[in-house]
Amino acid sequence: MERPERYEIRFGGSGGQGIITAARILAEAISEHGGKYVCQSQSYGPEARGGASKADIVFSDEPIDYPKATKPDLLLAMNQTACDTYFSDLKPDGLLVVDSGLVDQVPTRRAVGIPFTDLARKETGKELVANMVALGALTHLINAVSPKNVEKTLMAKVPKGTEELNRKAFRAGYKAAKDVNVSALTGKEARAYDDELV
Repeated sequence: MERPERYEIRFGGSGGQGIITAARILAEAISEHGGKYVCQSQSYGPEARGGASKADIVFSDEPIDYPKATKPDLLLAMNQTACDTYFSDLKPDGLLVVDSGLVDQVPTRRAVGIPFTDLARKETGKELVANMVALGALTHLINAVSPKNVEKTLMAKVPKGTEELNRKAFRAGYKAAKDVNVSALTGKEARAYDDELV
């Protein structure tokens, strides 16, 4: 019997970068639209803003026995500290995704560098939505749920009046990740969805 597919993602960064918000949105989108069992958990460092912050998502085809990521398949590092702290937990064949404007030392060749913060500033004028740029990129890279459905969940969750700002950021990240040769890094072809973002 084939082992049920269990996929683990860790988001790492500092308080104030919005990684927990991004993780919650992705987890909800996978749960509602991806047809998977999903667990999402998070922890904060000693200071909410500026301290270390991490969030895990685990999703599987079958009920999940342990809700936290122990050996992530994908690690998102939004700063150098997160990369240094969590890289040793990443599976040997796992994928590291970094904010290339904030992470200078990348410890593996199985890495994707996208300047999330710079893209947020360039596309929206606000660095604050770098988390939504990262969410867009991860949506393409993990390929568990269609981008339209993640965007739908995102629109329902962001504060009223910020929808367009967040949509722009999300789409910028998704577009940036489409330039990445995922199959060269993971050995798996990226699946094309019928409802790709336009």
